[in-house]
Amino acid sequence: MIAINKNEDQTCRQILAAFFTKYPNARLGVEAELILKKLIARKVPMLGKPGGWAGGIIYATANQYRSSCGIPGFLNKESEEFFGVSMSTIYKRAWTIWESLGIRGF
Repeated sequence: MIAINKNEDQTCRQILAAFFTKYPNARLGVEAELILKKLIARKVPMLGKPGGWAGGIIYATANQYRSSCGIPGFLNKESEEFFGVSMSTIYKRAWTIWESLGIRGF
């Protein structure tokens, strides 16, 4: 079993908080926090940059019940700059989240 680094959890939370401070969306923020809590509770290994996980959480939440369309109101380039990772990393983290939590709705 791979232990989840609590500092990375906190960093991921801080990145999510910064995102929702800059781009307010109450519903998405609550759902993203629930996803993070589920990942931690299920001890999903969150290896790699916390920005990739934060971006993946938002992407997975925003596209949970429909075809993937990105982060609403955000260009891919803006996502890469904000989270400090490539869209490929964000997609991979979102896919891991969907698979680990069984939340892919289409």
